Amino acid sequence: MVQLLRKLILKHFIHMRWYSVVLALLFYAFSSWILLEAAQEHALTRWPDFLYWLLVTGSTVGYGDLSPQTDAGKLITSLFVIPFGLSIFALIVGRAAAWLSQHWQRGIKGMKKIDLSQHIVVIGWQGERTMQLLKLLIKERQDANRQQGILLCVKADIENPMPGQIEFVRVGSFCSEDDMQRASIDDAAVIIIDHPQDDETMTTALYCHQRNPENHLLVYFQDETLSNLLKLHCPNVECTPSVAVEMLAKSAFDPGSSALHHDLLSVADNGQAQYSTTIPLLEKPLNVQQLFSGLKQHYDATFIGLGDSHKQIKLNPSFETVVNSGDKVFYIASQRLKSIEWERFYV
Repeated sequence: MVQLLRKLILKHFIHMRWYSVVLALLFYAFSSWILLEAAQEHALTRWPDFLYWLLVTGSTVGYGDLSPQTDAGKLITSLFVIPFGLSIFALIVGRAAAWLSQHWQRGIKGMKKIDLSQHIVVIGWQGERTMQLLKLLIKERQDANRQQGILLCVKADIENPMPGQIEFVRVGSFCSEDDMQRASIDDAAVIIIDHPQDDETMTTALYCHQRNPENHLLVYFQDETLSNLLKLHCPNVECTPSVAVEMLAKSAFDPGSSALHHDLLSVADNGQAQYSTTIPLLEKPLNVQQLFSGLKQHYDATFIGLGDSHKQIKLNPSFETVVNSGDKVFYIASQRLKSIEWERFYV
């Protein structure tokens, strides 16, 4: 009979809502105070001694500095305060632990809404390829001035592959308003789409551009002919081609070319890597000769290319080429240059 009653009480408590738990706690505290006051335990009913004693006794910690003195008070404590206090204490701790566990599990499984701003969103999952991309982004973030959040958005039935390092969202569709809202797609600064199916890559890119036309959209197609089609609708998109075949041909006539390009791109290895920076507002324009000499002399970096406001890239431009404020400078260095004193280039 006792076991049956215990199971019924536990079953009822498990399904209690938080407001019911709070009401039970208030009823327990109020009835305990009434009973102790009726038993002439005035030392225990004074505030804040009552709250302290009730919490210590109900949780069975029992320091012993306060205790009932009358026989009625001892009976009330042993038959009511301790049994009911222990049950409510265990219920609250259990419910809190269950809520935290559920909250953590939802984050691991990608079911929570992530509140981020100016972050990087990686859309798509291709196993080790995506893992390598995430590792490179984390390494680049460590060297950059801006510590942007990184979020992985997938449809695959996986859990967060890098908990504690990236945020994670799992969706049913990359074009669903509710699902993509959980990835804070409207507030993203950079969106990278790398999906195994080109048709879904195309629709996802169009959707992301419609939701957030100001972001930096990077897209990879296996069929590179789709890049021009996407650019008709999204002029600011940057489509990244595969250069594996070109590297094979280049290495056939210039051995070591593939290793050279790998070293320039792989920030995870020790070596020289390619970076970029934007020219700030200058007192007067620079030319490439000043820029080339200044980078090498003052920062041991090598200038390799120049990008203008129209995203046109010029590799190895002539020394006479003028460099204006807002242009993007591409260079090779052992690490990203975080602070450049541009006035030194005029010397």
